[in-house]
Amino acid sequence: MQNLLGKGKRLRYLCQDETRLGLKTETGRVITARGVKPIVSVQWPREAFWLYGVVEPLTGWNFCQEHPHLNSENFQKFLDALSRELVDDMAMMQMDQAGAHQALALSWPENIIPIFQPAHSPQLNPIERLWQFIKHQFKGESFSDLQQLRQRVQNELTQMSSELISSLTSYDFILEALFYEALLYASS
Repeated sequence: MQNLLGKGKRLRYLCQDETRLGLKTETGRVITARGVKPIVSVQWPREAFWLYGVVEPLTGWNFCQEHPHLNSENFQKFLDALSRELVDDMAMMQMDQAGAHQALALSWPENIIPIFQPAHSPQLNPIERLWQFIKHQFKGESFSDLQQLRQRVQNELTQMSSELISSLTSYDFILEALFYEALLYASS
């Protein structure tokens, strides 16, 4: 594999998705004493932004970018920035079949190979666990504006170690497949 890619280049397995983050309060169950009803201030504004992201389950490496909308133009910007971030490495990138990912107008960088997962199967994409984890961190919190939410999300991403991200996104079946592929390559 190394010879096919060239000296110093690596083939990386990445998982990509987007999540919508907004001022609507994230709610969920909480533990309280019996008979005590939790009180949480819930706001319903529609202001939001999209976080485009990619993770490498094997190492916990990640790359995220914020965009105002989910569309092919912003996805192209994300792809171009990711391509520059990968420098000389090649990446197989797993993603869902969203329209923005399959637009004919997309120009795929030479160092990114798209792999589309079956339709309606978000449970197959490890980055979904990262989005869940981040949103859980500010469950019940209200933000006065998008800038405050952006700062909170950025703080969460900055504080997350690569080990934590890897533990959240490393599905056994993916790691086994990568391991066996490496064995096959080593024996050939």
